[in-house]
Amino acid sequence: MILIVLPVIGLTSIQDYQQVTDALIAEEGLLREQTEKGVVQSITYVDAGLKLFDDTLDRRMEEGFSPVLAEYERAGRDPAAMDLSRVKEELGGDMDVYVINDSGVIEYTTYLPDLGLDFRKIPYFYNRITDVRLGDAFAADRVVVEPAGGVLRKYAYMPSPDHRYLFELGLVCSSTGADRFDPKYQTLKENLMRLNPSLAEIRIFDCYGRPVNVTDSESPTDPVAINAIALAVYEEKRERTLADTAKGRFTRYILVDLSTPDSLSDVSRVVELSYTTAPLDARLAEMRFNHALLAVIAGLAACCIAYQVSRQITRSVQLIVDDVNIIARGDLDHRIRVSVGTEFVHLSESIETLVDSLKEHIRRLRASEEALRQYGTHLEDLVRERTAALEESNQAATLFLDIMVHDINNANTIAIGYTRLLVDALTGERQEMAKKMLSRLERGSGIIGSVATLQRARESRAALTRVDLDRVIRTQMEDHPAVRIRYEGRPVTVLADDLLSEVFANLFGNAVKFGGPEVEITVRVEERGEGVLVSVEDTGPGIADAVKASLFGRFRKGEGALAGAGLGLYICRMLVERYGGTIRVDDRVPGSPELGTVIRFSLVKAPAE
Repeated sequence: MILIVLPVIGLTSIQDYQQVTDALIAEEGLLREQTEKGVVQSITYVDAGLKLFDDTLDRRMEEGFSPVLAEYERAGRDPAAMDLSRVKEELGGDMDVYVINDSGVIEYTTYLPDLGLDFRKIPYFYNRITDVRLGDAFAADRVVVEPAGGVLRKYAYMPSPDHRYLFELGLVCSSTGADRFDPKYQTLKENLMRLNPSLAEIRIFDCYGRPVNVTDSESPTDPVAINAIALAVYEEKRERTLADTAKGRFTRYILVDLSTPDSLSDVSRVVELSYTTAPLDARLAEMRFNHALLAVIAGLAACCIAYQVSRQITRSVQLIVDDVNIIARGDLDHRIRVSVGTEFVHLSESIETLVDSLKEHIRRLRASEEALRQYGTHLEDLVRERTAALEESNQAATLFLDIMVHDINNANTIAIGYTRLLVDALTGERQEMAKKMLSRLERGSGIIGSVATLQRARESRAALTRVDLDRVIRTQMEDHPAVRIRYEGRPVTVLADDLLSEVFANLFGNAVKFGGPEVEITVRVEERGEGVLVSVEDTGPGIADAVKASLFGRFRKGEGALAGAGLGLYICRMLVERYGGTIRVDDRVPGSPELGTVIRFSLVKAPAE
């Protein structure tokens, strides 16, 4: 009994613990992934809104160069003879004036801490201001933290008429403007750390590797205030992960690229997310303890039952043997004797006693069997409870995802509405910036829609039914009236569900997104025995051979600026495989990827009714 029951208990406990562990680890990974996406999107949205406020200062900065150029002409184009203090007072006292020579050094200024600052130490910025000096146009920069004092300033540049010098104005932002410009990163940190218990610390660095809103350094290249890893992440444009297994921590560095070609300064951010494994380790340790405790209790109970049963069996057998031996020796005074007095009666009584003892033994064995059955039932209840707990955990994860998709989608809808109002209300460069922000919001909404479709496909438990493939294709063609789609096929019924239309919606959408409004799409349906081969061709830019092998993987994106989140083709592959088919990508013209793409997938024909 011990050799059978104890291994069963041990194996059951180990298997249940492994399932719960895998579920907890997967839940932790998903939470980290959502946290990192939330950080990137939040910083991007904040910067897009702040750029609109930033642009409101450009006109004042451009008008401020008129007194500077007039003073330069009055001084005979000699910066040494210019009265920069008087120009600053004429500008209202809140703008500092800088004169940068052709070597990139601030030669004269009303802000003495920056006197002698050499921009050649920042090569990419020196190249940009050199282009401005050699040109004839006014150039406005973003509001940035000035290196010496840590004050928020709006910088702008204007070349001298003889292109020997570059004039720079630095507007000190008012307290009201600074409050509007300064992103509330602390609120973002608190919200993320409240939503993710494993998140121990969040730090944000600028493109110089300095902590945002911390300017103890006298120079942007002072190694004392620079995080070398954050600087390397910015320069390499690649994320990093550093693990410290001894302390149970690991750190993720994520680049949020906010650079724009129309700004001289780069306001990109590097986010440092420090995670601790302590909460997960504590939950795993608690699970190990509970499983070990249950296994020990069950093992002890099994041993006690086995000991008692075996003791009763041996005692009963020994009593039977002793009684038989006593009867055989003729001890008529033994308690099992009958008072008849003859040997035959004694033998009869001994046999009856033996039979009674066997009956008692069977009764006890049945009682032991009932105890084991009850224990087995109890063990099954424990397994069902653990299974229910796991299911509840999965339902909670699904609920969190539903809530996130719903709330983020509502927030995106409101943001898209307001942004469209901005597009209609603004003009010129501000309207273009609003359009870019609208494009990012709509792209985020599309990603959320893909996640919702992916979740719906994963949760679907419905059996495959008969679906009219011809009707699905024609419906999708009607949903894309502006696209030239040619359909070559005839009615055929396949095994699928109501998500089949998502396959064609994603393929048509990709063709239009990458091929433009002039793209031509051809849909072919060919019956092949018990299956159907569907081909969706387009005359777009095609797909490189290096990308094709991993095109249908999760978060695998194509090349180019139009590439999405990498979920559309993954959803297509998952749905086609659910329907019992396969999917692949080929060149529309074999050997010429640039002439277009064809996506082919197979489906199973529905049997006759």
